[in-house]
Amino acid sequence: MNVTITFLVVGALFVLVLFWVLRSGRIREKYVALWGLIGVAGVVLAIWPDLLSGLTRLLGFQLPANLLFFLAILLLLGVCLHLSVEASKLEDETRTLAEEVALLHLRIDRLQGQRADESTPPRT
Repeated sequence: MNVTITFLVVGALFVLVLFWVLRSGRIREKYVALWGLIGVAGVVLAIWPDLLSGLTRLLGFQLPANLLFFLAILLLLGVCLHLSVEASKLEDETRTLAEEVALLHLRIDRLQGQRADESTPPRT
């Protein structure tokens, strides 16, 4: 019973911290869905621990802890994949912005060169 209460409290605190972090603007909404699902799953497993035992038997694992470790590894792999996709998008955006800035600098240099040529008095 103590383990159930502990997991319930930890899961509820996780969800509350998640809402606090979202409200303070430290995390974007698109990332909250995954972490919220994890928090809710923790609370559900704390309320109905037999659900984990049933899933363990259904999926063919020896112990519920083995299933939890497997799910944790899958979760971490999913987070790594998601972060890799986000990093790739940001890298593409950074490269595009750097190219645009370089083109703008070139354009400014050309305009300043034309302006300098126009302001120079003609030689006679």
